[in-house]
Amino acid sequence: MGNEINLDATDRDILFHLRQDGRLTNVELAKRVGLTPPPCLRRVKRLEETGVITGYRAVIDAGALGRGLEVLIDVEIYAQDRKTVEEFETTVASYEDVIEFRRMYGRPDYFIRVATADHAAYEAFLIEKLSGLPAVLRLESHLTMKVIKAAP
Repeated sequence: MGNEINLDATDRDILFHLRQDGRLTNVELAKRVGLTPPPCLRRVKRLEETGVITGYRAVIDAGALGRGLEVLIDVEIYAQDRKTVEEFETTVASYEDVIEFRRMYGRPDYFIRVATADHAAYEAFLIEKLSGLPAVLRLESHLTMKVIKAAP
């Protein structure tokens, strides 16, 4: 973020196709974007080297791992001193159930996405881990009715 690189239409097309399927072969990717394989590979390597492409990962079905319940949590904290804030962030980021964790501008202070097995597991996470942290002022949980669009 911040170091913007100039991307042409072909670069953007490459990124589009890799977001859809990061396992595309270079030959298939080149065909989809209208290039021959060597220049396509050079472009992908440049996108990786400049940090536009930061990695490749598998998208896992949380339900298959026994984590079918996702909850979004708004968190407000009391503390504003650096040490307490850093301890809070380090602790929350270390929890296995936390799959996304963001510091926000304004209110709430943080947005946390948690994946657990079920309501009982979420309640245990909330009581035993999150609500007991010294910095926490307020928690508000939001259970998802339906995911309309998710990040790949």
